[in-house]
Amino acid sequence: MKITLLTIGKTEDKYLLEGIEIYLKRLKHYISFRILEVPELKGTKNLSQDQQKTKEAELIFKNINSTDYVVLLDENGLELSSKQFSMFLNKKMVGGQQHLVFVVGGPYGFSEEVYKRSGEKISLSRMTFSHQMIRLFFTEQLYRAYTILRGEPYHHD
Repeated sequence: MKITLLTIGKTEDKYLLEGIEIYLKRLKHYISFRILEVPELKGTKNLSQDQQKTKEAELIFKNINSTDYVVLLDENGLELSSKQFSMFLNKKMVGGQQHLVFVVGGPYGFSEEVYKRSGEKISLSRMTFSHQMIRLFFTEQLYRAYTILRGEPYHHD
């Protein structure tokens, strides 16, 4: 199975990039994982929130295939513990899913079309984090999930 984290915009803060890089290196031993950064929209001040979400949806759809299983990282999604997240991933692997695409939307969330295309919505927390931080948190949680699945001593109850 392959996993992609599809994001609108890029991570610029050096400390976040360094943290992400640590977990990207660790994940190479477990899974094929990549972060795909779609460029932010330019000239959005004259666009409504719905127009912006529609334009971002076009960018998202250009980067997913019809066979991809799409999971939105959304504040209204299902909240999972790290163990539950590892079981979610295991279920997708055992079920034969070839490619999971986790999507971080733009500042106003997702268009209705993107919600309809997704298979699941997961929330990383009830708190709100910057989109750049979410990339680090997700990458760490993905690594944690695979160490849980392998019974390795990274995660403690």
